[in-house]
Amino acid sequence: MSILFERVAFIGIGLIGSSLARRIRRDGLAREIVACARRQATLDTVIKLKLADRVTTDPADAVKGADLVVIATPLSAYAEIGAAIGPALKKGAIVTDVGSVKSSAIRDLQPSLPEGVSFIAGHPVAGTEHSGPESGFAELFEGRWTILTPVDGSDAAAVERLQKLWEATGSKVVIMDPEHHDKVLAIVSHLPHLIAYTIVDTAQNLGTDLQSEVIEFSASGFRDFTRIAASDPVMWRDVFLANREAVLEMLQRFTEDLTALQRAIRRGEGDTLQDVFTRTRAIRRAIIEAKQA
Repeated sequence: MSILFERVAFIGIGLIGSSLARRIRRDGLAREIVACARRQATLDTVIKLKLADRVTTDPADAVKGADLVVIATPLSAYAEIGAAIGPALKKGAIVTDVGSVKSSAIRDLQPSLPEGVSFIAGHPVAGTEHSGPESGFAELFEGRWTILTPVDGSDAAAVERLQKLWEATGSKVVIMDPEHHDKVLAIVSHLPHLIAYTIVDTAQNLGTDLQSEVIEFSASGFRDFTRIAASDPVMWRDVFLANREAVLEMLQRFTEDLTALQRAIRRGEGDTLQDVFTRTRAIRRAIIEAKQA
């Protein structure tokens, strides 16, 4: 694989950032990698794992001379990071991110970036419940989607260059409108996480005797919910606040459907329940056929 960027700077290097850094390093997609994090302990892990050629706690220092800057922090840090790195970015640099909400990313980052710098918001739809640089792996993006949401007037060559990088990770790339992205992710990602957090918290609030039995007899259903609910709490706090309108819209629709199921159970309407379960079973089969299971 040929070099796509001379220097790539990561601002934040948790699961997603470290996985991308691993892939870039493994396949020689960049000549140099710089990693920036707030905590020295995180950078010590980066050094130990040999994920970067240089590390720093200063975002402005990290992006100097970088051809590509990847923002991989919680969404609430974007505005502060944008203000810090803006004056240090070189002309022609590409700035992107990996966050799960694109409208807020564009709002918080783009105003701080100087003329001649391209901001192309992105979202690799991949991950696990684990966090931190030690959790990443180079194959994370294989066969998964990466969504790029360039705004009107974005440099087409920069978009193409970034797309080539994600394709080199094994990802399938699609271009999408930022607001449309946020609505799609509200139902396929954000709402499921909210439901998982709620169910696990409900179990936590049960009596002590029931709590112990819930844990002891957890079958795949509750176990899967706990896996999702183990995701980074700071990241997901930011996601729900940043995408509140789309999440609340989908939550309202879900609540109405849940109420309808509650009514069907109360009335003993077995045919209604079976119809719903049959339709939803087909969705699972479609996900498997699309190799996104």
